[in-house]
Amino acid sequence: MVSPTSPHRAVEARLKKRAAGISLAYNVTLTLVKLAAAGLTGSVSLLSEAVHSATDVVASGIALVSVRAAAAPPDEEHPYGHGKFESIAGLCESVLLLVIVCYVVYESIQRLLKGADVANLEIGVWVMAFSAVTSFIVSRHVKKIGDQTGSLALASNSQHLMVDSVTSVGVLGALLVTKLTGWEQADPIFALILAVWIAAGAWKLTRQAFDQLVDRALSEEEVAKVRKLVEETEGVQDCHRLRTRLSGDTRYIDMHIVVPSEWSVVQAHDVADALEKRIVAEFSPAVVVIHVDPFDAQKVGV
Repeated sequence: MVSPTSPHRAVEARLKKRAAGISLAYNVTLTLVKLAAAGLTGSVSLLSEAVHSATDVVASGIALVSVRAAAAPPDEEHPYGHGKFESIAGLCESVLLLVIVCYVVYESIQRLLKGADVANLEIGVWVMAFSAVTSFIVSRHVKKIGDQTGSLALASNSQHLMVDSVTSVGVLGALLVTKLTGWEQADPIFALILAVWIAAGAWKLTRQAFDQLVDRALSEEEVAKVRKLVEETEGVQDCHRLRTRLSGDTRYIDMHIVVPSEWSVVQAHDVADALEKRIVAEFSPAVVVIHVDPFDAQKVGV
């Protein structure tokens, strides 16, 4: 069996923890700023954004806890490691995004029906501009680390931050339109459009997390790549019982390979070991287990 090297995993764990910590600190700060601005302006849209940012604080906290938990090494009770903590976190954050969508839709309809009086719009404009720019920057950083480490929790968290950036742009636009034209319906209309975008991203993340939790096989492209590596290995005549799954950022791959029956145990072991290392190098981090079968015409393709 071949598994990811400890130094590699330790570096990834540090990167994930740092990114999650930055996200959490940023969201706490931004939430406080938005709450203060909402109090000064009396803007319902700003208050809505403050609530949105508060949910991001929860999401960032989930991401921070999950990447710490997922980084724990395998133990007797969890021999396959703790990678699914990230899958659970990703699912929780996706559900949280869907809750935000419901809240935004409700608030938008209420504002369309009743309207809202706001004052000191300049404060709101500056706060939303700051939020839009900084949320985008932090989101890109968290996404970069999430892609680099394969962390679903960080990917989901970066989506939250990007949503915050886009909704901030929407609220900023609504405030500017209201300030320049006096058209109060601009804010709820913008919010409804953004809600559709948020829902699409949340649904995609929900499916990704669910696939990991139910041990769905790797993509057809990745499975084909595994089979190609097997075919390119000299002496291996066939492979069967190929099973794959993803847990957190780690791919688990196991299979049986068929080698000539006249091979010695040492020769068969060396070939299997070399193949395991090639697969790990291609899919790292990965855990690969290969069982060797001697050639038997009745078992080929089983």
